[in-house]
Amino acid sequence: MLCEAVPMSSYSTPMASPGGTVAWAPVTQAALDARQATAFAPLFKALGDPVRLRLLSMIASAGDGEVCVCDLTGQFTLTGPTISHHLKVLREAGLITGDRRGTWIYYRVRPDALRLASEVLAPGTVHA
Repeated sequence: MLCEAVPMSSYSTPMASPGGTVAWAPVTQAALDARQATAFAPLFKALGDPVRLRLLSMIASAGDGEVCVCDLTGQFTLTGPTISHHLKVLREAGLITGDRRGTWIYYRVRPDALRLASEVLAPGTVHA
């Protein structure tokens, strides 16, 4: 089963050429080719760090759908610039988006990116 092509221009990572798409199927149904693996790698690489995974979960589970960076930094024993770096990696991977309000940035999860990560790894039906 081939899933619909994913427009990669909505992501800021070099997942595909601007305006390009990457068609794919869940990894349990078809092996990724080199282009597909290159397209999805930044997404999964961003999730591969414990701090970024924790940040993503904090943003995703925020009661009102967004969280101020000021509420994130106090949850870690890391410096503000380090937290900002991790948030930048998540942003560049297309997992979160943010907008500045005064001196603070408020972050939201991109549901389409979470859905994409989930669907590409969906177990589906595997026949032994």
